[in-house]
Amino acid sequence: MILQALHDYYERQRDALPGLGIELKELPFLLVLNSDGQFVHIQDTREIEGKKIRGKPFLVPQAVKKSVNVAANLLWGNAEYVLGIPDPKKLAEQRQKGKESRYRERLAQMCAEFLAEIDGLPPDTLTSAAVSSVRVFLSRGDYSAVLADPLWSQLVAEGANFSFKIAGGETPVCSDPLVLAATESVDPGAKHPQICMITGRADVVERLHPPIKKVWGSQTSGANIVSFNLQASMSFGREQGSNAPIGKRAAFAYTTALNHLLDSRQRMQVGDASTVFWSECSNPLESLLAQFFDEPPESNPDQGTNAVRALFEAPKTGASAIEDDGTRFFVLGLAPNAARIAVRFWLAATVGELAGNIRQHFRDLEIIRPKYSETPFLSLKALLSSLSPSTSQRPNGDIDKLPPNLAGDLMKAILSGGPYTRTLLQAALRRIRAEQAKKDGRTGRHRDHVPHARAALIKAWLNRQTRHANPSHEREIEMALDEQSTNIGYRLGRLFAVLERVQQDAAGGPGKVNTTIRDSYFGSASSTPSAVFPSLMRRNQHHMTKLRKEKPGLYVNRDKLIQAICNDGIDGDLGFHATLSLENQGRFVIGYYHQRQDLFKTAS
Repeated sequence: MILQALHDYYERQRDALPGLGIELKELPFLLVLNSDGQFVHIQDTREIEGKKIRGKPFLVPQAVKKSVNVAANLLWGNAEYVLGIPDPKKLAEQRQKGKESRYRERLAQMCAEFLAEIDGLPPDTLTSAAVSSVRVFLSRGDYSAVLADPLWSQLVAEGANFSFKIAGGETPVCSDPLVLAATESVDPGAKHPQICMITGRADVVERLHPPIKKVWGSQTSGANIVSFNLQASMSFGREQGSNAPIGKRAAFAYTTALNHLLDSRQRMQVGDASTVFWSECSNPLESLLAQFFDEPPESNPDQGTNAVRALFEAPKTGASAIEDDGTRFFVLGLAPNAARIAVRFWLAATVGELAGNIRQHFRDLEIIRPKYSETPFLSLKALLSSLSPSTSQRPNGDIDKLPPNLAGDLMKAILSGGPYTRTLLQAALRRIRAEQAKKDGRTGRHRDHVPHARAALIKAWLNRQTRHANPSHEREIEMALDEQSTNIGYRLGRLFAVLERVQQDAAGGPGKVNTTIRDSYFGSASSTPSAVFPSLMRRNQHHMTKLRKEKPGLYVNRDKLIQAICNDGIDGDLGFHATLSLENQGRFVIGYYHQRQDLFKTAS
């Protein structure tokens, strides 16, 4: 279904995408020739795009599939193929290995193959003015002027692909309409045609599919979704692409569509998964989906907030409800896996279903925010960073340290509306325990071990679990403090927050205590309450005694709060449990977070 949907997208965008046998390729440099085949200079097509310098893209004959074989592209390539000039690094390596002569023999084969590709063009294309000038230049074999050009060293250092251009022309010779037209035809009778698995029509089976490029972490030359290299993967004597017969036209269509999506605004990075999305026909969600989850650009920091707000307010504006949109929408997450590409997740749904699931995701994340938090809607990166261990370069969390499939599982759950993976809650609790006693290296203050994003994610996890597992037996967690909740984990979290605050009150206020009970006991209190809370309650009596003498009004308020929490079940019928389940450990964290925010609100 994935290949079918990509093929259909190509058909939909056919006028905007390259035709059969053509691709869009960056050519950073062009060798400019005059009409007589004389070298003029090297043209630099590179432009600054954001923080990167990229060559200008041109329509070129599609790259050939290479492995260890010698195979040249038509009228474009690197210095080894086009001019037979060795790569300095490769030459040094081969010379050190005593294989220089073999390398130079291969260079001669590469250059001869490049010329053979040109000579294989139809007669009218071969004798055109542009192609004739290139043939004259290559036939002379004198490249001293090229090597003396100031840009040659940069071309070689980058290992860049390049082509030729005739002085006064606008496009490279490889982009000439006659050259491109010569590459677009495929003769179905050239080989035995078979029924294509995608189109259901007879076509020549593509033995090696065109590579998929720009998948983060994959090989620079590209990798494949469909490939058969090992003998164990083949069946009935078929080789390579014949094991999954896909016609040349369909293979070209789905790979061209996917490469286009990977280099467009319909792409975002989710952990190690390069994620693309599209619909069966033009739809606003194609431009909005990335805004919901990606970090906003510096030029428009409110982009994500505005997109999510618009999604929530759509039913109030009188516009047609997006939930009624039945347009099919597709989301594909791809991750590198050796020489192939792994499908991390795949989702096919209607625009209405996706919009409803995304809105529910942000509703689940809604939790009272600290005053210093200015972000009403949390991006996917902010959520994942809250689960990540911090480094000196990334004090707020290094996403690269997370398990590779965690981000993909989260995105799949968001878009499908299903429960979040259990490893998500485990990761959040692990980070809380790891940071319960950490201090900020710059300020020396205690770090917030239950920040807004982490608390929101735990709350969302618990509510989704409740909704899917036992909707009739457990209340969903509210946005702010829920004094009516009698859940043991939630109540113990509230109690711990009050005990911590009493300790600070007795010492003169927050910031006056070097080591609070949070630093030493939070992890054990949230997992094995009976081993910790009796001791904490005895210690609290000393703090309360001091508070009663020095601040009797505050003592009364704190005592009432502690009694209200305990009298609702903690030391009555329920007691301090020996252990708390993973879910109740999460509720402990939320109870702690809610109570702290309420205490801050009361203090202000």
